Amino acid sequence: MRPTPRTSLLHLIYFSRLNLSADPSARSQQMDDLARQCQKKNEFHVITSFLFVDQNFAVQVIEGERNALIETFNRINVDPRHRDVKIVEWREIAKRDFGQSFALSVRGPVNDALYAKANLLPTFQRGTPKAAGILSLAQQLQAESLSRQGGDPMLV
Repeated sequence: MRPTPRTSLLHLIYFSRLNLSADPSARSQQMDDLARQCQKKNEFHVITSFLFVDQNFAVQVIEGERNALIETFNRINVDPRHRDVKIVEWREIAKRDFGQSFALSVRGPVNDALYAKANLLPTFQRGTPKAAGILSLAQQLQAESLSRQGGDPMLV
């Protein structure tokens, strides 16, 4: 039996508490700014990612080459918009699960049923989220977003 070849393609899942404004308008602007910055940097570093926000918790799956992931996570870890950053999972992957350099989902009326079904908020509050639950919700949110936009989630 041949050993499985190592790949430098990895995914990293982390969660953090957000340091954003309590004012809905200011918070929305901060999220827009964050999305623009992440999109630009991720494209440059050939990173794909999915960030979702539930109350004051940010959870992100980031995919890319080892060095790009290390550099990206180091930037996140010192970003003042995040605090209590914790890695949930860091592992090699055979292929990417996400097709966009940066996608964002904020819990709201449109997707509340998916967030409620996943029931991750109590695990964030305790600081004990599991990678499988996070990845599953991110994939479901991505599929929902693509279907709303008329895309085919099977092509990702």
